[in-house]
Amino acid sequence: MKLSPYFHDLRSAYQAELDDLTQDSEGKDVLRKRLAEKRKEIAFLVQMMELAPEMVAVVFHQGFRFARPMALEQLLGRGVDDLPGWSSLSADGAVVLEPWAASLAKAVLAEPGGERFLAVAAGLEFMQAHSRLAPVASHAEAEEDDGDEDAPEHDDDYDALSADDAADPHNARSREEASDNWLSDVGFDRKD
Repeated sequence: MKLSPYFHDLRSAYQAELDDLTQDSEGKDVLRKRLAEKRKEIAFLVQMMELAPEMVAVVFHQGFRFARPMALEQLLGRGVDDLPGWSSLSADGAVVLEPWAASLAKAVLAEPGGERFLAVAAGLEFMQAHSRLAPVASHAEAEEDDGDEDAPEHDDDYDALSADDAADPHNARSREEASDNWLSDVGFDRKD
């Protein structure tokens, strides 16, 4: 799968947002509780759909079922100005909302840009949900590309961390650094 620059950039920001919500300062898993709190704030969060879509998209974490993965793979290859609306993804059954997410979707769809945002949220969640399969796919693609001398050395395909990589403290620092850089870029002070 080839990612557009738009989704390539959002992928790490979305994962960083989920990582931030996952544990409290004592290391306890609080993702479910924090997502429930964010979902209650959807009326406020919709104001941030354009500026920080990854911060709003997390409210839909595990809120989609993907019936036609190819449709999502095509979506992830598109740029921000070429994205289909939610109605085109949902009308043909490519993506279905979980019942609990339907009320959240109504609030989003009532806003300007809501159609596009919901498609973006589905794309981000598709990448996150399927990231566990990436190491296997990357290995198979590497074997196929061995004989292709014209192929680039590295694709921008999504690559997930394996369990060993996730335990590597260097990768955690990289995610934290990326998160700090992003927050700094949007105007927040760095934490030191």
